[in-house]
Formats: sequence, C-alpha cells, structure tokens
Amino acid sequence: MDKGALCYQRYLSGDNSGLDELVEMYNNSLIFYINGFANNIAVSEDIAADTFVELIVRKNHFKNDYMFKTWLYKIARNNVIDYLRKQSKRQSVPIEDLENELSDNEVLERTILKNEQNKQLHKTMKNMHDDYRDVLHLVCFEDMSYEGASTVLGKNIKQIKNLVYRAKQALKLELEREGFVYEDI
Repeated sequence: MDKGALCYQRYLSGDNSGLDELVEMYNNSLIFYINGFANNIAVSEDIAADTFVELIVRKNHFKNDYMFKTWLYKIARNNVIDYLRKQSKRQSVPIEDLENELSDNEVLERTILKNEQNKQLHKTMKNMHDDYRDVLHLVCFEDMSYEGASTVLGKNIKQIKNLVYRAKQALKLELEREGFVYEDI
C-alpha cells in the first residue's frame, strides 16, 4: 500500500491528520495538473479543493487496485472536465479575474518551476498536444506508473507507452528547435 493510501486509511479510521497529510502531499501538484486543463489558478484551486472534498464524501470508493495518487488524479480530471463542459456554455470572464489569474499564475509557476530549464520545458509543454502534455506530466513529473496514467487518461497501457515515447520525441525536437538541450528526455 502506497503512502497516500495509508494516509487515507488513517483518515477513514478517524485520524483527521491523514487527510491533512494528503492535502499537504498532493495539493500543489494537483493544482498544477488541473491548471493544465483550466488555465485559471483560482478555478484550479477550487477544483483541487472539490477533489479533496470528494475524498470525504465518497469515503469507501477507493479500492487498492490502483495507487491512491492515480485514483485522486482521476477524480480531479473528471472534476475539471465537468467544469469545462459547464463553462463552455457560458464564456464571459470579468477583467478582475484575469488580472488575479495572471498574478496567481506567476506565483505558482515560481513555486513549481525552480530554475530556468524547467521554465523552458514547461513553456514548450504548454504548446504540445493535450495528450502529450498530460502523459508527460503524469509519468515524468508525478512519477505515476503507466498503469496509473492509463487509468487517469482512460487509455490502455500500450497507448500510454506509445504516447510517452511520441511525447518525449516531440518535446525533444521542439526544445532543440528553440536551441535548448535537456539531457534527461
């Protein structure tokens, strides 16, 4: 059983510090993942909070068939997709929200991307195809297994392996075009 599952089991047994540890472990990376879909930090934070609320509401739905992180990210992905579906019906955004989003975005980016190489990598990944960006984020940055990524993205393992290979090749090619060489691709 992974650390996330152990913390969740503690929470289910009545130890509220287990939930606190889960939030501490996964909140920032979950917001970063959700922001890849939503492109709005405030909305991403809300969706991440909703995801943790689901842990409280849907207490016994977690099965040890997958890693806890996989289950959590699957919930978050479903939540952001639901949000985007609802938002596609209404498209107005107040100017004040855009200004707040920009400043919040800068703070989150500085927190997660600590050096210039990571900033360039992140910028390049934003321009990649959604499937490539998502699979690289889950597998490379979140250290999720292919099985976990396949569950989160709703694809089979063979598709995930192909996506990872193609995404790495596309990323490498794009970074080389920009004159950037990243050794661990």
